[in-house]
Amino acid sequence: MNILLLGGGGREHTFAWKFSNDPGCTRLFIAPGNAGTAECGTNIDLGVNDFPAIKEFCLKNDIHMLVVGPEEPLVRGIVDFFKNDPELNGVAVIGPSAAGAQLEGSKAFAKKFMERHDIPTARYREVSNLEDGVAFLKSLQAPYVLKADGLAAGKGVLILDDLAEASAALETMLAGQFGEASRRVVIEEFLSGIEYSVFVLTDGQHYKILPEAKDYKRIGEGDTGLNTGGMGAVSPVPFVTPELWEKTETRVIKPTVAGLAAEKIDYLGFIFFGLINVNGDPYVIEYNCRMGDPETEVVFPRLKNHLVDLFQQTLNGQLASVHVDTEPEVAATVMLTAGGYPEQYRKGDRMVLPQPLPGSLFLHAGTKIAGGQLVTNGGRVLAITSFGKTIDEAVGKSLAAAETVKFEGKYFRRDIGKDL
Repeated sequence: MNILLLGGGGREHTFAWKFSNDPGCTRLFIAPGNAGTAECGTNIDLGVNDFPAIKEFCLKNDIHMLVVGPEEPLVRGIVDFFKNDPELNGVAVIGPSAAGAQLEGSKAFAKKFMERHDIPTARYREVSNLEDGVAFLKSLQAPYVLKADGLAAGKGVLILDDLAEASAALETMLAGQFGEASRRVVIEEFLSGIEYSVFVLTDGQHYKILPEAKDYKRIGEGDTGLNTGGMGAVSPVPFVTPELWEKTETRVIKPTVAGLAAEKIDYLGFIFFGLINVNGDPYVIEYNCRMGDPETEVVFPRLKNHLVDLFQQTLNGQLASVHVDTEPEVAATVMLTAGGYPEQYRKGDRMVLPQPLPGSLFLHAGTKIAGGQLVTNGGRVLAITSFGKTIDEAVGKSLAAAETVKFEGKYFRRDIGKDL
């Protein structure tokens, strides 16, 4: 099977690494890819939102399956674009329709969906003017949670301890801090607990649960500082007990998949559940319509199943018959970032990687080859995933490997998994 994978981050390198070891994958193309994906297949200079160019490439290169890594093309409707074009009938697409992708594309849509299907989540109000928003903020206890309704590259969530600061931040957001994404803002009641991430693959009727993970979003150790796209992750998660798993499936996963089917929303692909454990009960913080990053970097290495087979069973509506086989050891990833991230950061710094280290995967995120040299090309540069019998052992291997990577301004957190 010839496969085109859209995206160019650490998530996509992990997909590409899985495909490169998959007997069902004949040829793999990645658009646009990075220096790491180039070792797994052929990078193609295509924009992930350039649907006509993606169509042309698929037709010219006999692509059988399109796998969409990032959220933006899904929210923009790439699945619908392929489904509605007779010339593309031969290309299967892994991802939800634009209607399904609204679970991530609109925080307000997601909250209303959860309300309709009795899925536990924080109390909220959707606002588009400052007066309504401030009135709702005054009804809440600190801290205050503000979320841009639309896509904001992982930066559209603010958590503030002071009412005056929250009111000022709301005014800035509504004025266009995150462009059109924050012309409407969802204000939420703050939930106190510990977060975890759950992933399912669904064919629209059935689903399979993949290994869970916990990621670390703040730039600073001790979960301090600005939010990022993710500074590391571990899987499995010790506090996700059989009892919490049962509650998560019955209260969150089942009603979500059933709700999509009941509303006749075409959804085939991954659902990411961003959850918080509040005194032993799961609440949904957010949905994503794709795999998470950096969680993919620990979930897929633990997944023994071949992706092509999983996707074929998904396309055939046969997921109910699939057994998910999981590596029992702990996987931990540590993200190396460019100096200054998540604010202004440099690109183009030369990188030096060690020879392959047993038990560790070097998964490229923001990298490229320029002038024959490996250089940085993003804020999050490299994810290093390692296995161990314990979280400490797995994280320790990734930290040791991180010390061997050389580039100007390198930064990484050394406390991944320490809270578990």
